[in-house]
Amino acid sequence: MSSAFMRERDNQWLHEIPPTINALILYLTQENNGIGVFEKRSFNDPGLNKQVRVMSNGLSYFINDKGQWDVI
Repeated sequence: MSSAFMRERDNQWLHEIPPTINALILYLTQENNGIGVFEKRSFNDPGLNKQVRVMSNGLSYFINDKGQWDVI
């Protein structure tokens, strides 16, 4: 398939997503073939000194020092 037919968000990376929970949920849902992903819980990790978001896809995410989403 030609890249001319790709939507812009089809080739985004996690670190390009705005640092909001809504943007993360939208991105993860799109990456999960449209199957909804939701936040299961969040907590402050003392080792990272960051808020960690545990998502229904089995992974945990946080916003790194560059203001970008990252996976634990």
